[in-house]
Amino acid sequence: MLRTERLKVIGLTIMPIFLVACGGLGGADGDSSVSRIVENAIENQVFVEGGEFELGDVGRPDGSAYVTLVDHSRPAIEVRVDSYSISRYETTWGQMRVYYEATGRLSQYEASPFKQRYVTSPTDDRLSPYFRNKPARVPNYGEAEGYCDWLAQETGLPFALPTEAQWEYAARSRGREVAYATDSGEVQKDPYLRRPTEYVDPSIPPSGNTLIHSSLKFERRPVGSYPPNSLGLYDMTGNVAEWTQDWFQEDYYEQAPRDNPSGPEKPANPDRPEKTVRDWGGHGDSMGGAGTVFMRAGEPVSASGTGFRCVVNHPEPIN
Repeated sequence: MLRTERLKVIGLTIMPIFLVACGGLGGADGDSSVSRIVENAIENQVFVEGGEFELGDVGRPDGSAYVTLVDHSRPAIEVRVDSYSISRYETTWGQMRVYYEATGRLSQYEASPFKQRYVTSPTDDRLSPYFRNKPARVPNYGEAEGYCDWLAQETGLPFALPTEAQWEYAARSRGREVAYATDSGEVQKDPYLRRPTEYVDPSIPPSGNTLIHSSLKFERRPVGSYPPNSLGLYDMTGNVAEWTQDWFQEDYYEQAPRDNPSGPEKPANPDRPEKTVRDWGGHGDSMGGAGTVFMRAGEPVSASGTGFRCVVNHPEPIN
């Protein structure tokens, strides 16, 4: 039984959205998996009311910068973002597998070294690094963008990767002056991955409020293992780093537009195009303020190992 809804996006009528009221689409297992992913993608969107905020490293109370290794996040600038929705969770191994299968993408990686590590089959084993509810790390930027585009096609909603302004605005709970996207705005690291690899025990329950350790270990916690920030968003500090849609430019804040900034129009280096990655705490980096919500840096679009979440660019709540 299908329910059809129409929404208006910035004054334009979009295609009908088909939500499953009961059962799968056509009853097939694959279709059922797709329908569940689509339903969850909509249900897990958190509405973020737009507004003005200071994008960038606003500095500690004593005036010193949070990020000291690079100055990419300075100067902080006053910008405005429109309302949008953003996924409550990072995209998981299980969700990515359904996308790869539904779009015929698996064949692209048959002979690829990425196949076993980044395009792998998820498992129901909670102790496995590939447990279906642990955050996926994709083989390149294109698959992150492709997943959000696929959701847009399946739903008729304007799913996309977030701009880095959208990402930071949400991570900072609508622009609050906090350094970490945690329940307290501060960080209490889970010591989970500090042990030698052979002694890492996935059965140990999470503790603290984020996982920022270690870039040398592949294991991560299931999404939503730690308390969310005040908007209800999980793992925007720690677990895995996240792609944004913006081309990376070191001094972008010095010339960014103040209204809905979305990055440079083209890569700074066409021979090595890079997109902006946020939450470097998710890569395991924390020295020099790299674990804060202000840290930004570029990754080549061909780089593997980064996660992501999608937004819906619609001015009203979609769920």
